[in-house]
Amino acid sequence: MLSEKSSHRMRSLCWLALPLFAAVTTGGVVDRAAVANASAISAVVPDLIDSGRQEESVTASWPGYRGHDRDGVYRGAIRLSWEGLTPMWKKPVGGGRSSFAVAGGRAFTIEQRARNEVVAAYDVMTGRELWTNAWPERFSQWMGGGEGPRATPAWADGLVFALGARGELRCLDAATGRLVWRTNILQDSGAKNLRWGMAASPLIAGNAVIVLPGGPAGRSVAAYDHRTGKRLWTALDDKQAYVAPMQVTLLGVPQFLVVSAKRLVGLSLDRRDVLWEFPWVTDHDANASQPIVIGDRRVFYSSGYGTGAAVIELTKDGDRFAVREVWRTIRMKNRQSSSVLHDGFIYGLDEGILACLDAATGELKWKGGRYRHGQLLLAGDHLVVITEEGELVLVAATPEGLKELARVPALDGTTWNVPAFADGILLVRNTEEMAAFDLRADTK
Repeated sequence: MLSEKSSHRMRSLCWLALPLFAAVTTGGVVDRAAVANASAISAVVPDLIDSGRQEESVTASWPGYRGHDRDGVYRGAIRLSWEGLTPMWKKPVGGGRSSFAVAGGRAFTIEQRARNEVVAAYDVMTGRELWTNAWPERFSQWMGGGEGPRATPAWADGLVFALGARGELRCLDAATGRLVWRTNILQDSGAKNLRWGMAASPLIAGNAVIVLPGGPAGRSVAAYDHRTGKRLWTALDDKQAYVAPMQVTLLGVPQFLVVSAKRLVGLSLDRRDVLWEFPWVTDHDANASQPIVIGDRRVFYSSGYGTGAAVIELTKDGDRFAVREVWRTIRMKNRQSSSVLHDGFIYGLDEGILACLDAATGELKWKGGRYRHGQLLLAGDHLVVITEEGELVLVAATPEGLKELARVPALDGTTWNVPAFADGILLVRNTEEMAAFDLRADTK
């Protein structure tokens, strides 16, 4: 059997990276056009199995949105006795709904500070601010989400990638915050911004940064060279939603999984052809949760506003894919949080109430625990939930019923941001403050 580290490395080599955001300069601004010819593009998505990538997969504790595989799973052991648990540190933070990327003992997030979007790096163990990179931009949506950027930064190859709420995409040196390149994905693609802003944390796949501007005429999905900012390719015509792209393997075929405003799509890595699609329409085009890949041929998806959830199954005949719906239910409605999969069961917030479904049949096993529109991660056999009110809750991940094991205060204010884990340290934030909790298994 593979060790935990080896199996994690194998997963990371399948697709490396994650969300992005905004940041800026304390010096001059470097436009991507100025560096477009800095290096030749040898391949769009090169072989990821090289020593540099293996090194990176070990170095990044939590390289972006919802972890290494964007599945909300922390694969280390955690402390289960929460008696007397208090923050290691707690401090004010700027506005926005970003989570953290973590690498090399540094946590990267994006915030709204006055009239600027700001990418900031913090020391994980102390909370000390290490550097900032800011530019003038301010986004606000009174109908939900409030003020500030939405997406989560991504880390890869010693670089931080950040996407602002109005489409500013920046690549920064992770050690210093120095601007490497920048562009605006909405302007590049001729796209209009979404009601709740750019929230789809971009993906790093090989040498490409994948983003979802939602432009017309084949410019809905875009890829940029991660070192130079040169645009490599574009695809699709869809209006986009608020779901981060993923790189997955279904029926043995590596592909990009994209959830747009109207459908789920499997996009080939090489030619960016549509391999398969499945219609998915939600009121206000508000698809915002991440899909879950179940086995090698099934995908779970859920959204709110009365839409519910479904599992679809893919089959393949030669090069042709077919899709069928396995089950559908109204008993899981992920409005702005994502579910997790554990031992054949799906756990998620059904419009704010924790619920458990059988992944094979869609049967509701139990429902209880009013955590409102918070977020959750899976760690071992337990769910780590942060409630909308800012409390941390430890829940057993079991289909036998709701078993809440511990609850401690964490943050003041409405909390919609996804937590992040870094070598046993849990990072949480909202639009007002952030905190770190030591959940390493050997601490008491």
